[in-house]
Amino acid sequence: MRKTFLALLIAGVLVAAWASAALAGSLEEQTLRLAAELRCPVCQNLSVADSPSEMATQMRGLIHEKLKNGESPEQIRSYFVSRYGEWVLLAPTRQGFNWLAWLLPFVAILGGGGIIVVTIRRSIRRGQKSNADASRPLDPRYTSRLDAELKEEER
Repeated sequence: MRKTFLALLIAGVLVAAWASAALAGSLEEQTLRLAAELRCPVCQNLSVADSPSEMATQMRGLIHEKLKNGESPEQIRSYFVSRYGEWVLLAPTRQGFNWLAWLLPFVAILGGGGIIVVTIRRSIRRGQKSNADASRPLDPRYTSRLDAELKEEER
């Protein structure tokens, strides 16, 4: 029983180590993933991972060194934010006023969808009202006059 428990414990530790290594990826993959979250100060519209500038190359090297030294991605992000400001992050942080940048697109989509639904419902109601008006019986004077004019046309 004890050997089985020890074997399961060792297997669990090995599986956990393998899973964390697989999720973390190689150092280069982590570097590129983190560099893709940062804006290049020179190019401004490109991430550090995509930018061909010398500054971006230096930043990628710095990210690689910091990851090699054991710093977490959050510590590295904080380092660049302290150096360049929150502007260096391609995606704004989810706190305070920045929540507007995250939520406003969804609110706009929902609002636009609501306007479309209301417009469609109104046009359907108008169509039903006009159909109801068409199904009312006509005044007998007009029907007799219409019949007379149709007979005259047939001649």
